[in-house]
Amino acid sequence: MTHDRQEERPRSPSTAAPTDLQRIRMRAIAISFMVSLFLLAVKFITYRLTHSSAVLSDALESIINVAASAFAGLSIWISAKPPDPDHPYGHGKIEYFSAGFEGALIMGAAGGIFYSGVRHLIDPHPLPNLETGLLLLFGATGINLLLGLYLVRTGRRTESLALEADGKHVLTDVYSSAAALIALGLVYLTGWLRFDGLIACLIGINILITGGQLVFQSYRRLMDASDPALLDRIATILISNRRPEWVDIHQLRAWRAGAFVHIDLHLVLPVDLSLDKAHHEAKILESLLVEAYGGNADVLVHMDPCAPDECPVCRQASCDLRSYDRDTTKVWRRERLTRASASDP
Repeated sequence: MTHDRQEERPRSPSTAAPTDLQRIRMRAIAISFMVSLFLLAVKFITYRLTHSSAVLSDALESIINVAASAFAGLSIWISAKPPDPDHPYGHGKIEYFSAGFEGALIMGAAGGIFYSGVRHLIDPHPLPNLETGLLLLFGATGINLLLGLYLVRTGRRTESLALEADGKHVLTDVYSSAAALIALGLVYLTGWLRFDGLIACLIGINILITGGQLVFQSYRRLMDASDPALLDRIATILISNRRPEWVDIHQLRAWRAGAFVHIDLHLVLPVDLSLDKAHHEAKILESLLVEAYGGNADVLVHMDPCAPDECPVCRQASCDLRSYDRDTTKVWRRERLTRASASDP
């Protein structure tokens, strides 16, 4: 979106209707919800059979899986809504809130798991039906592993933090289930009942760490923290498609809102370029970035006239206004494109 001084930004038409990526996200989260419900039932059946503290810990986390999947589905649906007068930048940040909410739920579940594990450490009790419990839990763990890998892969492919967070939560559940399997196996082989409570406490520590990481990642995204990987990708696009008229760029900034990317930058153009041609160059840059992100980008380009200090980095073949020779050491890199002002080195 070009912007000379106070030009109003129209909405991107690409946000007006559901995209293929959105359909993929919604299908993935629906699968997650249904599978999580099924596995929750399997784990509570296993707990009823074995009375294992580790299995109960795993089942408690599965309750969080179901709630988190439902909330993630709601957030993905809301994030796809187009901008409106109350939300001119769209609704994408709801996904980051969803990831933080899921992380908080995971951390809350850790408290219940610790309680169950410590109680069984202090007062262990026999675990009946271990063979049947091991088989049921092994099958549930395999299904959960496939689901978690699918969700993380789909979340990264569709750039959905909520979906990726749900996948990581499911994988955390896999680690919990594997630990519960180890606990049941050790009790079955050794007869030492306190293995069950000990493993439950270790499960609690693991999911507490995972939940904290999700909360921290959500906080960074909600605060629009710098995203080096995103800026590197944008810088690479600009560098590989640089035009002679693009003297320099500074104050490149970018942030994600769900699957949508917001980009703004200052484009330095020759001082003697007409307004019409300057606007044309800015539109070329805008279209370049929008196409690179499949239409899921909002680009604001502020045009600045070049100054003598920018002559060394200018790549025009000839210029009657040049004050300094070109300097081959001054090249476009991410660090240069993101500097605060044109006067910075």
